[in-house]
Amino acid sequence: MARGAADAFAEVLWPTRCAGCDQPGELLCDECRASLPWVEQRLACPSCGAPYGYLTCTECDGGWVPRATVAALTFRGTAARAVTALKDAHELRLAPVVAAAMACALEEASAWPARDGGPRFSPAETDALCFVPATAAAYARRGFDHMELVSRALASELSLPLADVLVRAAARDQRELGRDERSANLAGTMRSLEDVAGARLLVVDDVATTGASLAEAARALLLRGAASVTACVLARVW
Repeated sequence: MARGAADAFAEVLWPTRCAGCDQPGELLCDECRASLPWVEQRLACPSCGAPYGYLTCTECDGGWVPRATVAALTFRGTAARAVTALKDAHELRLAPVVAAAMACALEEASAWPARDGGPRFSPAETDALCFVPATAAAYARRGFDHMELVSRALASELSLPLADVLVRAAARDQRELGRDERSANLAGTMRSLEDVAGARLLVVDDVATTGASLAEAARALLLRGAASVTACVLARVW
């Protein structure tokens, strides 16, 4: 009862607002849900997840480190504002909303082939889910790791165990850097704390731009013996 009263009081003081249009009422209103920029998986690049890259991708050369990348949305409009609201405005209730969008994209992507001929995602062929972690500085600034929250919700949606094995050393904020600087900035900054020999892993992040974070996470897991690493993000910059 006390928790319910506290939630009601908080709602009076700080009414829930839509992450897309900032109107009071819901975390994501009907209009903003209807306008989400979904990536059609049959047309997407199986390597980097870019929209319309299935036959010829202008965003990558097919050499991304993850065996396949699934992006739920393009990084614009409501999708971009939702990411900002979750990690910078502390709207933590968006974590399961983000996870649900990623789960939908993964389900759709399971019907389409990766470069190796297998499905881009298969829950039956995935042993665990892990996530690109925040740096210590980002964690201290926010007080939470937004991708840990999303990953816990997504692991539950997919009925997969969560493997919280990746750690990340300090690096400059990727948002400050150009396309050519991102890989160099992250080189050697991630490692896996545990042996993941033989594991088929799904690694998740919020946004993919050049794929530098996903590549570094995948390399760290493969170095510790992972059999394969598939990637999924909420949004793809394109």
